[in-house]
Amino acid sequence: MSLRWEQVVVDAIDPVALGQWWADVLGWTVVNDDPDAFEIQEKPDRLPGILFLPVGSAGSSSKNPLHLDFRPDDQQSEVERLIELGAQRIDVGQGNEVSWVVMADPEGNAFCVLSAPS
Repeated sequence: MSLRWEQVVVDAIDPVALGQWWADVLGWTVVNDDPDAFEIQEKPDRLPGILFLPVGSAGSSSKNPLHLDFRPDDQQSEVERLIELGAQRIDVGQGNEVSWVVMADPEGNAFCVLSAPS
């Protein structure tokens, strides 16, 4: 038996807007523009993808059980670029002495920008 990472699923109040935001941030391609199942991939037919599903106007009522981690070539430049695109830094109790930056997308979904590869 084998498993393949297919996609990450993100609950969204507006799946199309949030999915398009992430497509712009990552430079990925929209592979399904259905408002009930908006999906992006790095390239068509290249997995994993990110699937955005509607959760209603109130959003998710609990903390995200899963988030995305990204490893950039230049952490500081990438954090600045993400802030310009609408992300924000958030505090989830990580403290000041960690090597990653915790951020949130425009709907409050947490993700981390890791330090550059060593």
